[in-house]
Amino acid sequence: MNTGQMILTMGAMIFLSAMVLRVNTVSLVNTTTMYNTKFDILALSIGNTMLEEISNKAFDENSTNNTLTKKSSLTSSNNLGPDNNETYSKFDDIDDYNGYSYSDSTMPSAIFNVACSVGYVNNTNPDQVISAKRWTKKITVKISSKSMEDTVTVSTLYSYWVFR
Repeated sequence: MNTGQMILTMGAMIFLSAMVLRVNTVSLVNTTTMYNTKFDILALSIGNTMLEEISNKAFDENSTNNTLTKKSSLTSSNNLGPDNNETYSKFDDIDDYNGYSYSDSTMPSAIFNVACSVGYVNNTNPDQVISAKRWTKKITVKISSKSMEDTVTVSTLYSYWVFR
């Protein structure tokens, strides 16, 4: 081999090395994106399942057996949460889930931490949780994991209606 061929060979090897490095970088980024998407979808599924479970409960502790007609009969905002000695399996109304959290390790890929909050909301701004009793409560479920980059938050509004 002469000097010209050696330079061409070295240039080709450098070019090939740069291309292999670029392909590996793209592959790594794609794999990371795929895992993040997978974890986000699993977290969203856990959150929606929790919202469905919560929304199947009574609106308020005082509405489990009675029809409410006055705001004053609603649970005060500082008493939202489980009643005395009430555990998860005994939750009977949506505000029992306020402050409830658990770790979900049923998924094969990651352990998810789930935290619920429930509060009354402002009629004109449903994103604002307030202390006054209202006929609408906001349920928020936050799902996080060490395997995820972001926390997934799902929420819904739940209102009490009486038809006469």
